[in-house]
Amino acid sequence: MLGLRTTIYKVGNMDLAKEWYTKIFQTTPYFDEPYYVGYNIAGYELGLQPEEYPMSAKAETVVAYWGVDDIEKEYKRMLALGASECEAPHNVGGPIMVATLKDPWGNVIGIIYNPIFKLPS
Repeated sequence: MLGLRTTIYKVGNMDLAKEWYTKIFQTTPYFDEPYYVGYNIAGYELGLQPEEYPMSAKAETVVAYWGVDDIEKEYKRMLALGASECEAPHNVGGPIMVATLKDPWGNVIGIIYNPIFKLPS
């Protein structure tokens, strides 16, 4: 295994999702087609794919956590941009904090503050 490469969110409206995710992640897509929009987030892939049958209730059994430097600030910023609260920031041991929000299409987005984790060089 080489490690995490891509996180995909399925969305009911690609144009609105592209606009929303561009604001949330503060970057523009490097790949933009009707069937897939790809972002490079600090070397990791965030992909958007259209849902053939948009769903409002989605499973919360798998969560990808995106690293942040200030979890409280980022959580509030994402809420202000239209995310909805799922799980407020909380400590999970030592200095590590996590939170989850939902995008306008019901996908769970995790954020994590983890100063212990270091990417391999």
